[in-house]
Amino acid sequence: MAVAEQTEQSGAPAGTKTEAEAEQTPGPWVPTVIAEDLHIVYRVYGGSKGKGSATAALNRIVRRKPGGGMREVHAVRGVSFTAYRGQAIGLIGSNGSGKSTLLKAIAGLLPAESGKVYTDGQPSLLGVNAAMMNDLTGERNVVLGGLAMGMSREEIQHRYQGIVDFSGINEKGDFITLPMRTYSSGMAARLRFSIAAAKNHDVLMIDEALATGDKRFQKRSEARIRELRKDAGTVFLVSHNNKSIRDTCERVLWLEKGELLLDGPTEEVLKEYEKFTSK
Repeated sequence: MAVAEQTEQSGAPAGTKTEAEAEQTPGPWVPTVIAEDLHIVYRVYGGSKGKGSATAALNRIVRRKPGGGMREVHAVRGVSFTAYRGQAIGLIGSNGSGKSTLLKAIAGLLPAESGKVYTDGQPSLLGVNAAMMNDLTGERNVVLGGLAMGMSREEIQHRYQGIVDFSGINEKGDFITLPMRTYSSGMAARLRFSIAAAKNHDVLMIDEALATGDKRFQKRSEARIRELRKDAGTVFLVSHNNKSIRDTCERVLWLEKGELLLDGPTEEVLKEYEKFTSK
């Protein structure tokens, strides 16, 4: 069910509309992300006999002594696909399957060992562990996050209250004026998502963001992703919550051990994945 095979057979991208539906929608399919035989390899350097701590590594650097060994982790293995403007694509797979690594490669945060990644526009990666300044208030983090995404101060000021309201940070008090270190992990994740979702992105990648927060926030998040798609962006969602994938995405990429096993319509891929995980 590879994307190349489906494209050759139907003339439409995998996991999207049928030929009849495509004929009713004028305009060509516009690629936003192309991965060609992408390989990502991590190299982990460590000392012998378990001496792999940061202190041991620093000592080897200072003394210019070689390490006691190197381990290669082949995290992504020959992945190829094409994403199109207006799509929401789910990434599924067991822990350690390479989902987050693939997103980082698309965002330009990890170099390819071999193969290529092409993007149209600026990819934006949103993860639950995205860095924010814990000693600064939520208010200041909204400003800094907006600036980091390329928004002007005027844009941030215009969208500030919407970001706060969307996050729900102030539903139980004036938390937006408190330092981020006083937030729960769920509150911090909701604020990160709200900042990222305040801007229309060429390519928005969300790593487990919808797994946090209550059902009301998850519904708001899913609705916002649909709005981003209408504004001609492409959304990638990594989640272990199959319901979120079903509610949000029309196409799914299934990775296992770094390899792309299936690429196709959401329901078809999830059925096969659920069979695999129930064994």
